[in-house]
Amino acid sequence: WTLLILHDAFDGYTRFDQFQESLGISSSMLTTRLKTLVADGLLERRPYQTSPVRHEYVLTELGRSLRPVIVALAAWGNARLTPTERSMILVDAHSGEEVEPVVVDAKTGRRLDDSAAYVFTAGPAASDAMRSRYAARPTVPAEEA
Repeated sequence: WTLLILHDAFDGYTRFDQFQESLGISSSMLTTRLKTLVADGLLERRPYQTSPVRHEYVLTELGRSLRPVIVALAAWGNARLTPTERSMILVDAHSGEEVEPVVVDAKTGRRLDDSAAYVFTAGPAASDAMRSRYAARPTVPAEEA
């Protein structure tokens, strides 16, 4: 539900009833998910009406930063479907042309979908277990990389 709520938020939904109608989710489940998204700093709860008080849920900067992840997940799903099976596609807002999202390295522009060329390694905050995991990983010889 969390990803679907975020997807709706990227589509401009902000109000409880909009999310509920779009997703067909129960009130209690939606309430729980929205509270979590607010607590995690992805959505901000703001009053939009005073009498009675009603709130809307607006993406924060942190929440907006997740958009490329959602776009990449949608593209991954669509790549496994025929064009007629896709319930949504990403298009250029000006031309209406379908676009193909890819994840690239900001420095080189190279696609990151090659797991031999780009690998994870332990970062500065890695636990000993994480460091051991990556230290034990076989490395690719330089001439093959």
